Amino acid sequence: MRTIDEAAQALAGGRTTAARLTEEALARIAAPGGEGSRAFVAVQAEAARAAAAAMDALRGVGRAPSPYAGIPISIKDLFDQAGVVTAAGSVARRDEVPARATAPAIARLERAGFIVLGRTNMVEFAFSGTGLNPHHGTPRSPYDRATGRAPGGSSSGAAVAVADGMGFGAIGSDTGGSCRVPAALCGITGFKPTARRVPLTGAFPLSTSLDSIGPLAPSVACCAVLDAAMAGAEDLAPPAAMPLEGLRLGLPSETYLFDGLSQPVIAAFDIALRRLEAAGAKLIDLPLPELSEIPAANATGGFAAAESWALHREMIGRARDRYDPLILARIERGASMSAAELIALMAERQRIIAAIAPRTAPFDAIIAPTSPLTPPALAELEQAEDFNRINMLLLRNTAVANFLDRCSISLPCHAEGEAPVGLMLTGEHGGDARLFAVAQAVEAALRTD
Repeated sequence: MRTIDEAAQALAGGRTTAARLTEEALARIAAPGGEGSRAFVAVQAEAARAAAAAMDALRGVGRAPSPYAGIPISIKDLFDQAGVVTAAGSVARRDEVPARATAPAIARLERAGFIVLGRTNMVEFAFSGTGLNPHHGTPRSPYDRATGRAPGGSSSGAAVAVADGMGFGAIGSDTGGSCRVPAALCGITGFKPTARRVPLTGAFPLSTSLDSIGPLAPSVACCAVLDAAMAGAEDLAPPAAMPLEGLRLGLPSETYLFDGLSQPVIAAFDIALRRLEAAGAKLIDLPLPELSEIPAANATGGFAAAESWALHREMIGRARDRYDPLILARIERGASMSAAELIALMAERQRIIAAIAPRTAPFDAIIAPTSPLTPPALAELEQAEDFNRINMLLLRNTAVANFLDRCSISLPCHAEGEAPVGLMLTGEHGGDARLFAVAQAVEAALRTD
């Protein structure tokens, strides 16, 4: 996979053009037998070509809006674009009024000169970590396509698009792991920022308490560039990598984050830890007993169920038959949650956040597997009971950072040809720049032959 920096250097050196990069990406999307028809719900080829031509013209007269002007990316189907219906992976919203304005996060990327290729497929209303979508088809993980394996979700099309070279990055959302889980299951990098870092306006919500907007891309530096643009930073260049020597990584191995790991995850993660130690990182056992209190706090349904029910109850009343039954059941769970239970959950969340903060403060990051599983076969998800069990496992580890309102990133840590496995680094609330610097150091160690 080519990186954003490689594309930017080629553009600056005159070795390629925005038009050429865009046509190459569009060709991959349209390739017969490829995943483009499932990874994208809408390809905006005409608009992308026009934007690419404009960026080439601006670059030709020294007026490119940023070094990344002309680099093609994609956006998840839940972002508003002026004049486009925001369907959020569903057919229940197909008759809604088109958006009047583009989401600020996407508008900032366009102002930096990034080219939007189109809208990527997703789990309906972003409410699952599997990647399944019965309305538009489910894009396959790049691993073992002969069998057909789940890409992870909810940003499923985003991850597959990046893995297959359909652009240099993709913008997703992450409420319980929806950027990091598909990144792990597709062998790429996915970042969840501290929620307030990127404006949520114009992104169709799942849970207003947990939602965040993040990038999926080939590398940590790629994610850092896209995140900086969406956050409105003046300088889009990624932070320099921290020295790995002496880096303090907290390993909460006595928590449920390490329960029930599949054998490929155990093997790949163990090798990654040994490589980090050999490179000078300090892996330190980090007791976090408060993590065990999160499932109990969410026992009545959690924020996503309550907040999605509040959003969807009227639409369910008029378009119930258009919903994916698996997603409908998850939303309707919120109907039984009382106001008192939601208020108690809010208080528990703040108590747990306050209890964990001083425990993790001395560390550069918390390290754990992104997901306990490698990509499950699509056939394993056909029954509702199996779907629910696997979905909860896929999201179990990543959901912690959302509950704690922290930044978190997933990096591939498997060997080439093996089932994809993600290594997750979680930073402090607001510590996004530092986490990118830590992640770049870890990435370099993992990629050393």
